[in-house]
Amino acid sequence: MEHLSLIELLQREFTGYNGDKFRQDLLAGLTVAAVALPLALAFGVASGATAAAGLVTAILSGIIIGSLSGAPYQISGPTGAMSAILIVIANKYGIEGAWVTGVIAGLIIFVIGLLRLGRFIAFIPAPVITGFTSGIAIIIAVGQIDNFLGVKTAAADSSALKLLQYFQGGYTPNVPTVTIAVLVMITMIFWPSQWGKYLPGSLAGIIFATILSQITGWQIAIIGSIPRSIILEHRLLLTDIPWNDVSHLIAPAISIAALGAVESLLCGAVASKMTGIRLHANQELIAQGIGNVLIPFFGGVPATAAIARTSVGIKSGGQTRLVSIIHSVVLLASALLLAPIIGLIPLAALAGVLIITAYRMNEWHAIRFMFKNRFKSGITAFLATMIATITLDLTQAILIGVVISAAIFMNQVANMDITIREIDVEKMRQRGLDVKGTCEHMRVAYLSGPLFFAATGYFNETFSNLKTTNILILSMRAVPMMDLSGVEALGTLHEQFKKEGKILMLCALQPAVQRMLERSHLYEEFGGADNIFWSADRAILVAEQRSLCLTCQENDPVMNILRESAETF
Repeated sequence: MEHLSLIELLQREFTGYNGDKFRQDLLAGLTVAAVALPLALAFGVASGATAAAGLVTAILSGIIIGSLSGAPYQISGPTGAMSAILIVIANKYGIEGAWVTGVIAGLIIFVIGLLRLGRFIAFIPAPVITGFTSGIAIIIAVGQIDNFLGVKTAAADSSALKLLQYFQGGYTPNVPTVTIAVLVMITMIFWPSQWGKYLPGSLAGIIFATILSQITGWQIAIIGSIPRSIILEHRLLLTDIPWNDVSHLIAPAISIAALGAVESLLCGAVASKMTGIRLHANQELIAQGIGNVLIPFFGGVPATAAIARTSVGIKSGGQTRLVSIIHSVVLLASALLLAPIIGLIPLAALAGVLIITAYRMNEWHAIRFMFKNRFKSGITAFLATMIATITLDLTQAILIGVVISAAIFMNQVANMDITIREIDVEKMRQRGLDVKGTCEHMRVAYLSGPLFFAATGYFNETFSNLKTTNILILSMRAVPMMDLSGVEALGTLHEQFKKEGKILMLCALQPAVQRMLERSHLYEEFGGADNIFWSADRAILVAEQRSLCLTCQENDPVMNILRESAETF
């Protein structure tokens, strides 16, 4: 795979850049900013910080991460998935703990990119990612019920426990607050798609809700003061780092790092299909790492690439990473010029945006596909991950999902198929092969599937009772790989045949299998190229030529050994 430096990526990207392309980038940047503004405010609040923190995150990530990105289309900022993790950390360790966690996560992501380990992130199975996303969507929605209803309930250790509080009652919903939230949700649902090209439904809903709250004079919670700066007064300082809690923040930091890396690379995968431009994963992770290390020192929260904003930029005709930078400049101008107006936005309006966003976050096409086609393994991994996400720590949720998927996968691939056949002399003659027809004690076993630790039991059982077979040829063309347990099983079978005076031959080895046999010196034990062949036909012909059959040449010493061993059966 081609590895390009950031300088080389920029040279490719801006070769032939002109005024027409800049106009396209400018229009796309303005469009993305309109989409990003309400989401940045909402996710800032949902993260346990403030709307201003979300805005600062969007501005800085668009400039820092966008400039260093591994592709021209990636646009980063605060996201729903990240806010679901951060709210838990902020509730437990305070916003300072969330900031420190973000810095540690940034360092982890940076190292992953620096060591070029980005491809390993793709090893997380799709049902696990889908379940994790659905679980996060539930966490976001549950976390906004207070703002939706205009009530205040006690903090809980999980979304499941939080949800139970609402069924226990003991609170009275605020009707004006609910009205504002529902207004935003209805606007987002029914806003015509053609209008969305000029004004996103989320932004339109927030505008309507803010105007209504001001006209009616309803006493409901609002965002409040928005600082006209990208350096917030309340930000991470070296003197504020909770050093005593740092050891407890490692696990959450790993969750944020894993989520940030996965979400960024998934965003890149989706965008690369839309544009035909490949994401350079390791450079993207380096950019995400640097951005997340720096942003908390300005008062922002951890960020990652956002599929919604990235796809809007692409569909709006964006050409280069200037789209990300322009969108940040527009957001900065909004913060400087519209801060008093932004401060009047009701929190219930942001709750409405987040609830609809949480619904849309779900990968409904993937969920319907799994359930419609009854893929039990995928459904199991999906449900287990989703339930673990809303009831346990998010790090544990990912691990549980991966472990379950791995167990299901091993169970599936462990079903090795072994078919043992006698030599069909007539068929071989029809194919032009000179076979004498004396090999009645010869068998060919066709193996299909990986020969690894989970399949060795079946392998051993199949070949444990071959009394009438004196020559066995293992055709391994359909065996893609073999682990150490498979090598030991094959070696044991070879020793058994040698002890009983029988012959074991191999054919049609895949390169990976042959390398494993060579490393274990079993290749030489089998006789190397003289006893390992490229096809079963060749092995059968050589066996006959060497007089390996019981009815062949009487004076052959090898046949004497075989005959003596056969008489004991």
